[in-house]
This record gives sequence, structure tokens and C-alpha cells, in this order.
Amino acid sequence: MSKYLISIVGPTAIGKTVLSIKLANYFNTEIVSADSRQFFKEMSIGTAAPSKEELAAAKHHFIHHKSIQDNYSVGTFEKETLNCLDKLFKTRDVVIMVGGSGLYVDAVTKGLDYFPEVDNSIRQTLNTHLETKGLPYLQNQLKELDPVAYNTIAIDNPHRVIRALEICIGTGKPYSSFLKKKQVNRHFKTITIGLTAKRETIYNRINQRVDIMMEQGLLDEVKNLLSFKELNALNTVGYKELFNYLEGEWELDFAISEIKKNSRRFAKRQLTWFKRDENTLWFDYLTDVSEIIKQINEAI
Repeated sequence: MSKYLISIVGPTAIGKTVLSIKLANYFNTEIVSADSRQFFKEMSIGTAAPSKEELAAAKHHFIHHKSIQDNYSVGTFEKETLNCLDKLFKTRDVVIMVGGSGLYVDAVTKGLDYFPEVDNSIRQTLNTHLETKGLPYLQNQLKELDPVAYNTIAIDNPHRVIRALEICIGTGKPYSSFLKKKQVNRHFKTITIGLTAKRETIYNRINQRVDIMMEQGLLDEVKNLLSFKELNALNTVGYKELFNYLEGEWELDFAISEIKKNSRRFAKRQLTWFKRDENTLWFDYLTDVSEIIKQINEAI
């Protein structure tokens, strides 16, 4: 097997984009994004999408190719990405994939998990509970039924929580017990590079990034999206907190502090997810790219 997908993972704000461009330039190849928030063209600042300069430094795929009003699933992403890789591998031996959305990364490298059908009435009941009792109620229910899923899925996303709960309730088994039951064959080999740092460093970098986002105009970006706030794409860190400010529920300083707090929680879940893969080559975020390239070449 002579085709290699180099998958760069790690928590938010750790430096994945910068590394991906350096590796793409070294291997004379292109970049596939597996960041589910950067798919949407209306969301740029709050998702820390690559800048115009970064996009020009290496060709990217799956950045700002969808609208928040489009229905776009991880299953569709898997199919489109595999088609994209088939084309790229015709002329390249190495392709770079970068992104912190663990489910989307795994869909490409390992294939999606398939779950039993469950009664639709379960989801209807859970949706009712979401409206009447709130997301924390459902989160606590999931914590009791499936602590593994509680600690790894996007717990602030009600759609993900409800999906996990309906499997737990409908099958009588933990949602997490259905994960990675079946390995798929890919026509390429994956080398996964993980970037990390001490937790304090990660949290400081996140706090600094949020401040930079605000300076770049995140509030104005969110204002322009206020009328679409109910869309699933916008139920995400950096947007939902500022929606609360714009609707008079929170003070701005508090909303910003909540963005930082929720981003730190997100980073913690990302690390929990990515640490499950024992084959990942982990590097401190300050490691010189030459050392990373050396280990990639040795792995190849």
C-alpha cells in the first residue's frame, strides 16, 4: 500500500492549521478539512477557519463549501471525502487531513458506526423533554445510562445527546457499546499526528484565541446570523453564547467568559476522543516540523 493519509488531530487552538500547511508544502500535496464547523461559509471568525493567506498557501477542500441552511451529515461528508481522496491519490502518494471533529475524522479513517433501528416515539419523547426540562436534564440522563458517551460526544449539542439517549433507551445497551464494532477497509493507510500541550497552556491559548476572535469582529458575525439561531449549525460554541447576549439574557463580558469556558470543555472532550487511538503519534505543539516530518517518513 503506497497511499498515505496524514491525519492531524488535537484540541482547538493547538496549531493544527499551521502544521497542516507546512506538511502539505513539504509533501507537495493538498489538505482535506475534517472540521465540521468550518464547512459553513457564513461562519468564519467563530470557527477559526483558515485565513485567505493560509488558504492560498495550500489547496484546501471542504472549507466554506456549504451553507448553514444546508442539511449536511457526517455520512455525506464521509462519501464526499472518500471520493475526493480517490481523485487526489491518482496523482499524489500523500494527502493531509486536518480537523478537531473526532466523529468526522473517524468517519474517513475508520468508517461510520451503524446502530439498530429504534422506535421513533423515543426521540419524540426526548424532544419533548428537551423543550420542557432542558438540555441539562438529558445530559444527566445520558451520564447515568452511558458515562463513556457522556464524556466523549459533543455534550452541548442536543441532537447528539438525543441520538445517544435514543439508542440507550431503545436497545437497553450503552450507545458507546455500538462504536467501532466493524472495521472498514480503506485503499490508503492513515498516519495520525496528534498535537498537544500541558492543560494550562491549551486553556491559555483558547482564552487568547477568543479575545482575538472578538477583536476580529465575531460579535458582528453573530449579529448577522441572529435570525438563523435555531439552525443546528449555529448551536455551537462562540455563537450560542453571543446569541444570549444579543437577546439581552447575558452581559457581554459574561458571554465572552462562557465562550472561553465552553471552548475549554470542548478541548477536554476532543483530547478524550483522540486519546482513544493508541496508534496516534503525539507531539508537543512546539515540536519543530522537521522532527514531525522525520517520524512521518519513518512510518511510511
